[in-house]
Amino acid sequence: METILIKGLQLVVALALLILLHEAGHYFAAKIFKVRVEKFYLFFDWKFSLFSTYSNWWRKLMGKAPVKKKENGEYEYEGTEYGIGWIPLGGYVRIAGMVDESSFNEDDSQKNFWKQLPQLMKNIIIKNSDVKGEPWEFRTHPAWQRLIIMLGGIIMNFITAFVIYAMVLFTWGESFVKSEDMNYGMKFSEQAKADGFRDGDIIIKTDDKTVESWSTAVLQDMSNAKTVTVLREGKEVVINMPDELSLLDMIESPLYATMRAPLVIDSILPGTPAKEIGLKKTDKISSVNGMAVKDFNDFQNSLIALQQALPKGTNFGDSLKARQITLVLNDSITKQVTLTPEFTLGFANAMPYQDKITTKTYSFLESFPAGIQYGMQTLASYVNQMKYVFTKKGARQVGGFISIGKIFPDTWNWQRFWLLTAFLSIVLGFMNVLPIPALDGGHALFATFELITGKRLNDNFLLVVQYFGMYLLFAIMILAQLNDILREGFGL
Repeated sequence: METILIKGLQLVVALALLILLHEAGHYFAAKIFKVRVEKFYLFFDWKFSLFSTYSNWWRKLMGKAPVKKKENGEYEYEGTEYGIGWIPLGGYVRIAGMVDESSFNEDDSQKNFWKQLPQLMKNIIIKNSDVKGEPWEFRTHPAWQRLIIMLGGIIMNFITAFVIYAMVLFTWGESFVKSEDMNYGMKFSEQAKADGFRDGDIIIKTDDKTVESWSTAVLQDMSNAKTVTVLREGKEVVINMPDELSLLDMIESPLYATMRAPLVIDSILPGTPAKEIGLKKTDKISSVNGMAVKDFNDFQNSLIALQQALPKGTNFGDSLKARQITLVLNDSITKQVTLTPEFTLGFANAMPYQDKITTKTYSFLESFPAGIQYGMQTLASYVNQMKYVFTKKGARQVGGFISIGKIFPDTWNWQRFWLLTAFLSIVLGFMNVLPIPALDGGHALFATFELITGKRLNDNFLLVVQYFGMYLLFAIMILAQLNDILREGFGL
């Protein structure tokens, strides 16, 4: 339970920070061009909010008069209303005059959106001279200004990621194990072995690109490479990569390739199954349920296989039965043990290569170009993976808040927290740049269309496509949460 709380807290803090900065990008861009910002909210405030600077108690505390309400229940504008909503699915700024919704609610006969649809879709292209509004409204400003305002949040996300990466490199440097220092080599999946790899191989090239150190980014290079060169028993061996192999295939568990680690028990965690069976630092785990364990990778993969073998909708009783395993210690001692609900035994493995870690340090000025390069590589990798979303297998990999939360560590580690926050900032920026109506990218696309053609889209048309964009986003969100539920097996 404590682990879930720590992961959840990291997720909430990271997302809240990124949402605030994203919306601040829109806010400050709007202020530069003297466009009125009516609301600035962290989270959504449907029906009510947890906090609002327009609340009477707050205004009384600040020595201000109550804000008057109009007939439709909205407050009369008096500066920007800042607040916190109760639905933690994002945040927003309401910019005055983004879409003219007056025609949508002109009378009772037009309250039904679908009845209005044919009328709203008429006269899609209009002249700029036909646009009516106040000088402080978004729609009365030139297209280039509206484009900058809509891109403000995206730009802020990328800047945030670059700055975080820079400060992480400045504070902790960049630690890695050089390829030539990897005495234990790599561990490969059965698919990789069928393709020609062997456990212990050291990957030194993907096509003509030298692999200086191992990271999961190398898997992406391998998925795009025609050949991979490995060092095997001191000799270079070239392996031809199959054309049909995709990155999705390579990151399925167990990973296509990962750093090999010997199984050396470093410490026993209190209150765990390992402690209950009296596991000691000097013990050697020989097998799990009859399957030989040659290294820590084998041990991890055996427990992952047990968890993955559970059918969807598994109840607690079935899970408990699957977690009851047989261990053989020191080639002769048999132990019956029940794993934790997370399918762990409860010991920390000694980290390999502790005496061979190379740490590259950066000065304050050096960290910024290095941080930008790190961020651009992360963005390129993420964009490359997005093409798989439109495949059947890729759609099943789409994850929601549970999947995002699980990427955070079990304990609060500031370096890991900031790296993951920067990564999420990259993801948020990229997702918002997609040309989907209701996202920043959709609005930016319409403004770009106007800049190129000199023609403007009718606000009624923008209103219609925004509704459809919202339906699409809701569908994606439902898919993501459903995938999480099915993967976790919540007894459904």
